Parts: sequence; C-alpha cells; structure tokens
Amino acid sequence: MTTEVHEGPLDAAPHLTAPARKSWREQRWERRRRRLWLEELLGWILVPLIVIGTYLFVDMVLNALGTSPSAILNGLGTITSAL
Repeated sequence: MTTEVHEGPLDAAPHLTAPARKSWREQRWERRRRRLWLEELLGWILVPLIVIGTYLFVDMVLNALGTSPSAILNGLGTITSAL
C-alpha cells in the first residue's frame, strides 16, 4: 500500500468571481425566516383590527336590536346579585 506525497508548492485557491449558490437547505431556511417575519407583522396588524372590528360589529348588532353592551352587563349583574 502506497501513499502519494505532494512535495511541490501548494496551489492557490481559485478566485471566485460569482457568489456561491446556496444549498436548498439554506434557501428553505431563508424562506422560513422571511415567512416568520411576515406572519409576525401581519399578527401585529390584523389581530387588533379583528378585535376592534368584532367589538364594533357586536355593538352594531345590539344597537339594531335596541339594546347596548352596558345594558346587557347591567342585566347580568342584576341576575347574579339576585342569586
């Protein structure tokens, strides 16, 4: 069994002019990171809009029925105090 030994000077590393292509795992990780940022941003914008919109919708429906949230809460307080 023999081994080859290189006794000359080492070759210089080739200069890379174009950036190396990213592996599919690196590309997937970057997509996942971008998606998480987008989901976080949408969460901070959409959750308050949904909560406020739900409140306004409930208030509108109760006004159409001739009552209000405060009247319902007063009625519930009266019922629980009578028990």
